[in-house]
Amino acid sequence: MVNFRAWLAEAIATYGLVFFGPLSVIVAVASFGEGLTTMSVLFISLAHGGAIALMVYAFGHISGAHINPAVTIPMIITKKIGLSDGVGYIIFQLIGAIAAAATLKAIFPILGEKVNFGTQGGPSELINNSVNSGFAIEAILTFFLVLVIFMTAVHKKASPGWHGFTIGGMVFLIHLVAVPLTGASVNPARTFGPALISGFWEFHWLYWAAPILGGIIAGVLMNYIYVNKAEKEV
Repeated sequence: MVNFRAWLAEAIATYGLVFFGPLSVIVAVASFGEGLTTMSVLFISLAHGGAIALMVYAFGHISGAHINPAVTIPMIITKKIGLSDGVGYIIFQLIGAIAAAATLKAIFPILGEKVNFGTQGGPSELINNSVNSGFAIEAILTFFLVLVIFMTAVHKKASPGWHGFTIGGMVFLIHLVAVPLTGASVNPARTFGPALISGFWEFHWLYWAAPILGGIIAGVLMNYIYVNKAEKEV
């Protein structure tokens, strides 16, 4: 049965991520300059990790707090969520992301344009602007994000109460190492909302294909190697 309350929860939670995440980029540019510094990367990483952790604790019991099509798609494939609800989740995640980016544009019409409202700009010079390297990084990072989600929030024997902290911690780690490399998306909705509002579409396909591929591999492996076994033992 379709659960509209869960769809709405996904929209609100994704709005939270795409508001606070790109807002941290805008504030980092204003505070630390347009070039990436240790302080700006740390600031951006904390904002993204904190937003995810808090949204997971706020809405995890309502929708599971996927906040990410690259999480929802593996959940559909492994039958942790029905197809109709899964499609609804993705649509409302995108709606929440668009609404958040539009809010930022309304609040910061000039400053926001300098950073494309937090849109990832593609593979950086640190990886020689290589699309292949950028794809691999986004796929591997999303693999570990979905791995953590399945093993802490889905696995029946996971320690209760720690999933929000752990998932937020992984998002923090991902941004800490990958903001200078690819902009650290690991989430098509996180990229889509700012891209639509700013009109910046370069490398956009990469931020859909790589996270979804990495997420599917992690979800399928974790489900059939670990999660299913635990469910049979309960």
